[in-house]
Amino acid sequence: MKVHVESYGCSANIADAEMISGLLSQKGYNVLNNDPDSDLNVIVTCTVKDPTFNKMVKRIKSLSSTGKPLIIAGCMPKTELDKILQINDQASLLDPGSVHLAVDAAKAALAGEKFESISSKRSNKVLLPRLRSNPVVHIAEVSQGCLSKCTFCQVKFARGGLVSYRPLDIVKEIEQAVVDGCREIWLTSQDIGCYGKDIKTSLPELLNIICDIDGDFMVRVGMMNPMHLDDIIDDLITSYMDPKIFKFLHIPVQSGSDEILKLMKRMHSVNDFELTVKKFRNAFPNISLSTDIIVGFPDETDLQFQETLDLVRRINFDTVNISRFGSRPGTEAYSKPILPHKIVKERSKLMHTVAKSTSHSRNKIWVGWKGKSTIVKNVKNAQVARNPSYKPVILKTNLPLGSSVNTEIVNYSANCLVGTLI
Repeated sequence: MKVHVESYGCSANIADAEMISGLLSQKGYNVLNNDPDSDLNVIVTCTVKDPTFNKMVKRIKSLSSTGKPLIIAGCMPKTELDKILQINDQASLLDPGSVHLAVDAAKAALAGEKFESISSKRSNKVLLPRLRSNPVVHIAEVSQGCLSKCTFCQVKFARGGLVSYRPLDIVKEIEQAVVDGCREIWLTSQDIGCYGKDIKTSLPELLNIICDIDGDFMVRVGMMNPMHLDDIIDDLITSYMDPKIFKFLHIPVQSGSDEILKLMKRMHSVNDFELTVKKFRNAFPNISLSTDIIVGFPDETDLQFQETLDLVRRINFDTVNISRFGSRPGTEAYSKPILPHKIVKERSKLMHTVAKSTSHSRNKIWVGWKGKSTIVKNVKNAQVARNPSYKPVILKTNLPLGSSVNTEIVNYSANCLVGTLI
């Protein structure tokens, strides 16, 4: 049987899709990249933002209109079940903790039966078979859930509280990925800074044993919230000194206003955030710093928005992921009055302008840099490599993915560096 699998949203969802594909392929299913020829369609959904949710609704309607069996996985079965039932009450459902049941769901769906696994139980996903979307990148999900209670976030309803996987299992999975030829290892979670707090270990301890694995690979550490770093930051910086760790930090601040952070229940202050950034930049001046900003949170004043703009200018981020606030059902902020669309749109436009300026200035300092980069992706008439700070380097090459090359940065934009081989 031919199965089409597609995914949306975070790297954990991409990993789930790879596991679903791997499990089905292992049992003899033919996993396709396009749906017109498929006997069964699988969609791994994301509902973290309103635009993404609307896209999911449109896509589920489109897949349902084909008349083919459909499995809806990812966050939506937990967060938007009523909406799924309105569109297609015969679709089979797999929540994020039920990926291991993909084959059972496929068998049932192809037999004309509805399969449903939506519960509070979560399985250990480590070491499940994979069909990787990129043959040189392995996404290692090290835990599920988080310890935060952010008033805007719907993801916790789907993925629950923190459940960390055992370090030795994670090491075995990464060892196999390296044997398979993977050159980049993405460590992912809803909040990787929380890793191990439920099983008496920590993220630095995990990084140390991963870096002891033999092989030519580098590790990209996933998103970590500032409120969970206080007790590990010194050890974490020490772990980051290993050459196998990309000097890349994704640390969401969400707002530059302490008043808004309290309304968000972020459990950190602006000063806490800036101290964390200062420690990392003192240790690694060329570290790539990525953050997330929510524009137009309920009750955000012009002055509070200005505080966020000032923070972005002051920190000079490499990347700013900007989202307009959207009320997600079930969250504490859902009942709060939203700001006028025009105001939010204007603030978003201004934030994008400032963020583009900081990205541009951060990339400018790389011109003239020479060093090793690894080719990880093909794009139109070029390839993308990653340097030790995880900066994307555009090269006019046609080399095998995973190739290590000596590069010199000769140009840049707000989005990338442009390199040449040396």
